[in-house]
Amino acid sequence: MIIAEVAPEDPRLPAVFEVMRELRTHLSLDDFRRLYGEAQAEGYRVAAVFEGDECRAVAGYRTMVNMTSGRHVYVDDLVTAERWRSHGYGRQLNEYLVQRAHDQGCGSIQLDSWVHRADAHHFYFREHYRIMGFHFGRYFDGAPRAPEPPKDPR
Repeated sequence: MIIAEVAPEDPRLPAVFEVMRELRTHLSLDDFRRLYGEAQAEGYRVAAVFEGDECRAVAGYRTMVNMTSGRHVYVDDLVTAERWRSHGYGRQLNEYLVQRAHDQGCGSIQLDSWVHRADAHHFYFREHYRIMGFHFGRYFDGAPRAPEPPKDPR
C-alpha cells in the first residue's frame, strides 16, 4: 500500500476519480479535472491510497487559515471505495492527513459531512473528530452544487 499525492495531470487521476465519484456523484471526470485545476490554485490537493495500480481511498484537502480555527487542514473530500470499506484504508488516509497537519504547524483538521452520511459519522467519531457546529450555504441560480441529501421519510 502506498499513499501518493496525485496532481491534475497525473495519469492515475481517472482511477482516483472512480473512487471520488462514489462521494461526488454529480461530477464527470472532465468536471473533476477542471475543478481540481481551479482549486489547486487555492491549495487544494488530492492524496490517494493505492494497492498496486488500484485506487482504494481518496482525500481532497487544503491547508487554510481563518479567524475561527487559525491554521488548519480542511478536508473537502474523504472516501474509500465501497468494496474496500472497513479494511483500514480510510484510517490510513486520515492518519496521513493528521501527519500533514502536524508537519504544517496546524492546530486542527476540519471537515463538513452531510447529515445523512451516518456511516461516515461513525468513522469520524472513531477517528476523534467531534461535531463543532452547523454548516450553512446559500446557492444562487445556475450555480453548480452537490445533490441535495435525501429527505427524511418520517
